[in-house]
Amino acid sequence: MPSFDIVSKIDGQTLDNAVNNAKKEILNRYDFQTSKSTIDLDKKSNIITIVTEDDMRLKAITDSIISRMLKQKLDPKSLDFGKETIASGNMIRKEVKVQEGIDKETAKKIVAKIKESKIKAQASIMEDQVRVQSKNIDDLQKVIALCRAEDFGQPLQYINMRN
Repeated sequence: MPSFDIVSKIDGQTLDNAVNNAKKEILNRYDFQTSKSTIDLDKKSNIITIVTEDDMRLKAITDSIISRMLKQKLDPKSLDFGKETIASGNMIRKEVKVQEGIDKETAKKIVAKIKESKIKAQASIMEDQVRVQSKNIDDLQKVIALCRAEDFGQPLQYINMRN
């Protein structure tokens, strides 16, 4: 029976390249010459840590990261910008989580959308992904088109198409 998986993943190396390019861009800017700003990516926990002096610089750094992600063809919807916290002295720290995997709420929305569309396909939640099965490959392609048209709040990829 033909099937495919709906997942939400970010390529770690591409994300690392985007963060490194943003770091180089920030270090070369004139308004950051005397800044003690740092950008670090923890590859294991997928958290980008930004430490800087003020809100203006924080906004410039986040904008730079987003623009570099777009140039690397990564979707910035996968970034979860948390609250700023006060670091030592007059510094501001912000931890940006990179979301991977589809959470339960989004998976339920995807399954409900497929069911209400009346396409003859079965969707099932498997941990952090959704598997869609159908007797007809054309129905699977209709499901992909349906999911691409809808905004579920995080980037989706469609992998493992099997016949």
